[in-house]
Amino acid sequence: MAITITELVAKARADVADAEAREHKARTESKLILDTVAREARANLTPEETARFETLRSSMENAKGDVRDKKANLARALEIDAEERDATASANITRPGAASPHTRDRVERVSVTGEPRTYNKGNDPDGRSFLLDVARGVIFHDVQSNERLSRHMAEERVERPGLLERAAGDATTAAFGVGLVVPQYLTDYYAPAVANLRPFADQMNKHPLPPDGMTLNLSAITTATSAALQATQLTAVSATSIAETDLSLPVLTAGGSQNVSLQAIQRGTGIENVTMGDLQKRVATVLESTVINQATTGAVATGQTITYTSASPTQVEAYPFLFQAQSKLEAALLAQARVDTVVMHNRRFNWWCSGVASTWPTLGQLNSGVAPQQQGMQITNAYGDGVRAVLANGLKVVVSANIPTNLGVGTNQDPILVCASEEAHLWEDPNSPQFIRAEQPNAASLGVLLVVYEYFAYTFDRYANNPSVINGTGLVAPAGF
Repeated sequence: MAITITELVAKARADVADAEAREHKARTESKLILDTVAREARANLTPEETARFETLRSSMENAKGDVRDKKANLARALEIDAEERDATASANITRPGAASPHTRDRVERVSVTGEPRTYNKGNDPDGRSFLLDVARGVIFHDVQSNERLSRHMAEERVERPGLLERAAGDATTAAFGVGLVVPQYLTDYYAPAVANLRPFADQMNKHPLPPDGMTLNLSAITTATSAALQATQLTAVSATSIAETDLSLPVLTAGGSQNVSLQAIQRGTGIENVTMGDLQKRVATVLESTVINQATTGAVATGQTITYTSASPTQVEAYPFLFQAQSKLEAALLAQARVDTVVMHNRRFNWWCSGVASTWPTLGQLNSGVAPQQQGMQITNAYGDGVRAVLANGLKVVVSANIPTNLGVGTNQDPILVCASEEAHLWEDPNSPQFIRAEQPNAASLGVLLVVYEYFAYTFDRYANNPSVINGTGLVAPAGF
């Protein structure tokens, strides 16, 4: 089937946006590396940082070239579009009453080009019209609502090809069960609230989730090669056959539902915020809680334990255990990944910040310009804002309320995770699309069940003893926190 000029322009715009996003991502990560070096007052990058910086610089240059090429393609598509508009206008003027089938086809195709999305920030800023069409389409099979939803899904096929297959249900909106991609601008609109409930997940090493399948298979080396000194000339050198095993990761689904009355959607105030915003918050919370707490595969379950035992815990007493955990994880990962992140519950973080003492680390940053006792620096007081503090040795502190607080004999301990974010892998859909499925369990009561869900996969299991987990009686609930 031949592609129309409308689809050609839409694809060209999507290609430009994708190239610009890749350039922005590489530029942002490069700046983060340089900012880290500046913050730590180092004269040079580490070998790992240098290698990563060079890779990012190459990616950025490639993306710049792609941006230029894709913009040229878009310009050509827009030129063709303009030519068709002119040709159509000329044909209508010269023969207003006798348009040929070919001309009529051109008129129809050209008239679509340049029209705004069915649901956009201008006509539906909070998603009210989108939800109302979902409800009316399911409950009443409203023709106009279903037509708008069908048009929206057709737009998704052009602008985000491959995502439609992820939405459960049929592509058409004429059935009781409807699988719909949430408009991207609504996902972006609620993103700040969502991000606040997955601070650790946002620091993980992210990958795009493959378009098909419910299992990811990774190769993990179980027996490494070897090297040794050659005994004498012309004798065989060390040789060990490399061995690997497949690491199978299930694709999981985080979802939530809400039974909403038609009256609430039609006449309620702020119902779109409650429905879209709150459900997406719950999805984000489930995702991160799973990554941290899931039995067998979650960070707490897979990590190596560093036990901190104390009858009267203090911040000064607890401080060395962070470095013990870092040392253990460094020994497990060596040069494979840099240990860079500490994750703790907000009550533990605020307890730590409240401590004062007359002692401080004996070894600090060179030429930092900061007094030794102030080298562990808090950056922000806002929950969910990514990195909350940076320790004297460069470890970034992330605070997450998804850290459990009911561990240990007294069910009152909250562990501390010390991680290498590069080896904390998370697969999600590109651009974090979420889907909505409308069901009709209460048609007679004018109710519609809205379900928001997202697919993801994760692992810490590429290497053993990852991450380090500090726990023990020294991490019981601090009084007053």
